Amino acid sequence: MRLTAGQVYDKLINEDKVLELEGQIKFYFGDVDIIVKQKDVVGNIIQEWLQGWLDKRGIEYAPSENTQMPPDFFLNPDDLTRDLLEVKAFNRSASPGFDIADFRMYEEEIIDKPYMLNVDYLIFGYDMNEDGIVTIKDLWIKKVWEITRRMDNWALNLQVKQGVVHKIRPGVWYSKKIGNYPMFSCLEDFISAVEETVYQNPKTHESASSWKRKFLASYEKFYGVKLSIPRWDDIADNYINKKDK
Repeated sequence: MRLTAGQVYDKLINEDKVLELEGQIKFYFGDVDIIVKQKDVVGNIIQEWLQGWLDKRGIEYAPSENTQMPPDFFLNPDDLTRDLLEVKAFNRSASPGFDIADFRMYEEEIIDKPYMLNVDYLIFGYDMNEDGIVTIKDLWIKKVWEITRRMDNWALNLQVKQGVVHKIRPGVWYSKKIGNYPMFSCLEDFISAVEETVYQNPKTHESASSWKRKFLASYEKFYGVKLSIPRWDDIADNYINKKDK
């Protein structure tokens, strides 16, 4: 059976009632077995559980061999350019702490493979109580621009260490409280932010002058669509921190 990412989401929500399920993580070693109560291991376990769920439901997929970049699963093994699924999970009582991708790898990847922009992110918001009972509080299916935002000094929300850009990090897409940055409203604005970050980042600054041209040519060749990408300076104020408005 072949399903799209949206159909996987619908099956989890409506058929398997994943938001009503409970589970535990047990570890067996020698003659000792324990119930795991450390929340930080749950995210990785859920990603492995999803693969087991796909297997048990007879849903076709090909796993990705590149663990550093999305997607985790190709839901159409005959066409690795569509029906791409990335699985993420985070502690619902805290802000999303997962990485989306390494920035330098990502900005190069979407030029070579523009279809990577259409990866569907299946995101589990989980909880674990003091007895180790795991539940799923929320489940989302999102595109990358729907879960990303800017930050104070960068056009993208990034992990930056000693001035060096590392990972693209998500925003809090499910909250509208004052103090949150809005997520990008469309693919074109997200690409504008990526281009600006290529320019801002010292490690990629030299390639900034040609980055958008190469990306647009690649995207048009693959999709037959000519995108119109706005200049970051023209849209930056649309994405400022709400408390600053």
